[in-house]
Amino acid sequence: MKFPAQTETAVWGAIAGAVILSILGFGFGGWQTSKQATSAGDSRVTQAVSKALAPVCAEMFKRDARFTNNLVELKKIDEWSRGSFIEKGGWGKMPTAAELDSDTSKACAALLTTS
Repeated sequence: MKFPAQTETAVWGAIAGAVILSILGFGFGGWQTSKQATSAGDSRVTQAVSKALAPVCAEMFKRDARFTNNLVELKKIDEWSRGSFIEKGGWGKMPTAAELDSDTSKACAALLTTS
């Protein structure tokens, strides 16, 4: 089977167009691979869970018998290590969870120190 002479040019043009379209779409158009989309979704889920559990953690912190002393100690600690203080105290740990995640403990500490 013989193809017209322009066919080769058209095929190479289509290939070049597909490559350019892919580069523009993934680079500037906001296209994502499934791995990138999954990672973005996981990040949003983590943020939502942290936002939902932080008030529970803060309430558990406030109900502790040593609330006043703990709050003073929390405010003395550097901001970047306040989450560790909350984690060690176990105030926001849910009954079924092995441990409190760091995002939730940081959000909890931020709630407690701003109020």
